[in-house]
This record gives sequence, C-alpha cells and structure tokens, in this order.
Amino acid sequence: MHTLVFLSTRQVLQCQPAACRALPLLPRELFPLLFKVAFMDKKTVVLRELVHTWPFPLLSFQQLLQECAHCSRALLQERPSTESMQAVILGLTARLHTPETEAGTQPLCRKHALRVLDMTGLLDDGVEQDPGTMSMWDCTAAVARTCIAQQQGRTAEPGLAPVPVEVRVDLRVNRASYAFLREALRSSAGSPLRLCCRDLRAEDLPMRNTVALLQLLDAGCLRRVDLRFNNLGLRGLSVIIPHVARFQHLASLRLHYVHGDSRQPSVDGEDNFRYFLAQMGRFTCLRELSMGSSLLSGRLDQLLGTLQSPLESLELAFCALLPEDLRFLARSPHAVHLKKLDLSGNDLSGSQLEPFQGLLQAAAATLLHLELTECQLADTQLLASLPVLTRCASLRYLGLYGNPLSMAGLKELLRDSVAQAELRTVVHPFPVDCYEGLPWPPPASVLLEASINEEKFARVEAELHQLLLASGRAHVLWTTDIYGRLAADYFSL
Repeated sequence: MHTLVFLSTRQVLQCQPAACRALPLLPRELFPLLFKVAFMDKKTVVLRELVHTWPFPLLSFQQLLQECAHCSRALLQERPSTESMQAVILGLTARLHTPETEAGTQPLCRKHALRVLDMTGLLDDGVEQDPGTMSMWDCTAAVARTCIAQQQGRTAEPGLAPVPVEVRVDLRVNRASYAFLREALRSSAGSPLRLCCRDLRAEDLPMRNTVALLQLLDAGCLRRVDLRFNNLGLRGLSVIIPHVARFQHLASLRLHYVHGDSRQPSVDGEDNFRYFLAQMGRFTCLRELSMGSSLLSGRLDQLLGTLQSPLESLELAFCALLPEDLRFLARSPHAVHLKKLDLSGNDLSGSQLEPFQGLLQAAAATLLHLELTECQLADTQLLASLPVLTRCASLRYLGLYGNPLSMAGLKELLRDSVAQAELRTVVHPFPVDCYEGLPWPPPASVLLEASINEEKFARVEAELHQLLLASGRAHVLWTTDIYGRLAADYFSL
C-alpha cells in the first residue's frame, strides 16, 4: 500500500508547470520521493527540473529507484523508460549550461551542488528492446553523446564555469560503438561532465581496441571488466591482462573462450599462460572470476593459486575440469568463501562426482547460488549428492537444467529441499519420462533439442505443484524456463 506522502506527491505532480514552480517552496527532503514518482509516471518536465535543481551532492538511481517505505515498486528491476532517461540527461545538460548562481529557480552553492550522478544498476536483461524502454546500449550511447556535445559546446566566459559533475555508468561497447565511446571518454577527460565507468562489458572487440578503452578508464572507479566473445586466446589475453591489472580496486573479472590446449602445449602458449598467471597475482580486491568455455583441465590449481584473496564467485562453465581440479578447489581457501558457483557443462557423473561432493561440503556454509546445467547428473548421481546438497542451508538458487533426471528424481529432490528454508528458485530439466525413445545416457544436446510429450509434462508440473503446496513451499519457483531466469549477479547476492 502506498503511503499518504507518496499519494500526495503523485497528486502534486499532476500539473507539471505548477509543480516546477513549487519546487523552490518544497523541503529538500521531499526531492528523493519526487524524483521516484516523476521517473515512474514519466513526468518528464518535472524530472528535468528536479535534476536541474537537485540540492544534494549525490543523485543515485540505486538509492532513489529501489523499493522504499513509500512505494514497493522497485524500478531498478524494470527496463527504464526512454522518456524518463532522456529527461534526466536533459536536466543534467541544462544544469551544466547554467551558471551555478542561476540554476533553476533557486541559487545553488558549491557546498550543496550536484557532484555525482550515479546511473548504474539499471536492468540489462539482454532481451529485445521495446520502443518505450531504454537498453544499456542505448543508455551508453545517450550519455556518450552528452559528453561529446558538452565538450564541443564549452565556453571560456569567466564566471560561468559549472560545478563539475561525475557521471557513473555501466558501459557496453562492441565494434559498432567503439569509436563513438572512445571519443566520449576522451572528451570527458577535460570536461565538466566526467564519465566514470563502473562496469565495462566489451563484446566482440579486437584486442587493440580493448586495450585503447582500458587506457582511457579511471583506475579508481572500475569495478568489473567483462570481455565477451572476443576469442582472445592466451596470446591475446597476455596482451590485455596487464592493462586490466592496473585497476587495483577491480572486484570482478569475466573472461570467456580463453583457449590453450594443455594436452599439446607450445612453448609460446606456456609462456603466455605463465605471464597471465603472474598478472593475476597483482589483483588484491578480486572477488569474482569467470572463465567460461576456457580449457582449464588440470590447471585450476595454477590459476587460483596465484590469487591474493579468496573468491566469493567462481564460474567455470564448460572448462573440461578434471577430478584433481575439483579436489584442489575443495581444499583451497576459496571454497569456504564461495557464494556463487557455476560448474555448468562439466561432466560430474563419473570420477568427478566424489570430488564435486567434497566441494559442496566445503562450500555448504556460504553457498547461495549453484548452477549445474548440463553436468550429466542422472538420478543416481543426484540422489547420492542430496545429503551434502541439502547441507547448503543458505542456498537460494539451484540450476539443474539439461540433466537426465526422471520425475522420481525430481520428487526426491523436492522432498529433501524442504529443509532449505532460503531456497527460492529451482530451474529443473524436463524429466526424461516426458521424452520418447531417448538414447541412454542421453547427451545434453538431445535433452535440449528433442521434443517432449506436452501431456506428460503437464501432469509432471501439476504433481510438482501439489507437492510444493503439501510441503508449505508454494512460494518456491520450480521452472524449466532457463532463459526467463536472470542469472544472479555477484554484486546483488
């Protein structure tokens, strides 16, 4: 239920011209709620004026658009409105173009002037954009255009210098947007509008371009580097990693497709790998490491042994891990700190099962998110792992999609998971009972592509729902929708 203050604020904003005239008469303490309501209801004229006259040093989306005592709607979990985002940017531009003593309808002193606009934390779900909302790519472009325009339109008139504003954003860049974003970063270096990147995601970007971007970023601000689909190889990674290692506050490093065949190592490959390991040892604040689709067979000890601090999130999907890799991880300092673990695509059905169970035992006290998609876990392996799996008392998410489990196995998992009071989501496979003529053991590709008997699966869903109701766990989501579930971000755990 909305509070009376929220309802009154919404009513005040119905007439936007009057609301703008009233802003100087309203207590500063109402501005945060005014901002949320204006953003929510797309009151763009008021929103622009709120940013123009913002009376606090910080304007943070993460603080202002979250669920609050006045309104339970968390706008950060929704795609931002294009109209509202454009209004914020226009308000910022107006503020920079207005002398500080004349901004808005009331004077601003430097003590209370806006210093930081934090636009980080916006939803980036990767789904196709609808015309009324703004994707992270669009947000990146809009902020970049503002930086370039601000630098090009600067005036040297004395006494009119605006108070510098640091704009914190999460930047997304690919081949098409690289030159544009590089120009924005260069422009912001000497501009009152200073672009500060918190999370950088570079997709399908040549090595030299990635290095050029990293050289332009503020070392004190960057929290995450995410290099996707760049096919770097160990040679490319050895070129990029020293530029990444200069970010001493980096907490998350996500690398993908780092190839280097340890079964037929070359001299250059070994040199590059050793150099990569040496650079990894420079990180002091790293808490998340993702090495998806990288060949790490028998080398996990070398990789993790170089790190100065224990990890809290480790993603090793499709890394061809061996039993000795899992045993090392279970004995390492990382295991007892892990909140998130992703072992998808590694075969855990044979000799890896026992060391996997040991790893679960070591991480049981801290683990919140466990992803085991396509790990060849059948009923036998799952049931053998249930005693240690259910000891993960704080587990919130369990991903088992693409494993050859039967309805009987899922029912056993559901019954045992009742003891896990924090569990909220289980992404399970279509039971093998619902397929016709499966080879055994069925490859993951068959489970992902073969058609299922919809009538049989409907009965399975009904039975699982009844079991959840009977156990008082109707609030726990059991689903096969792997694409509809956003992977938990480490920083949100």
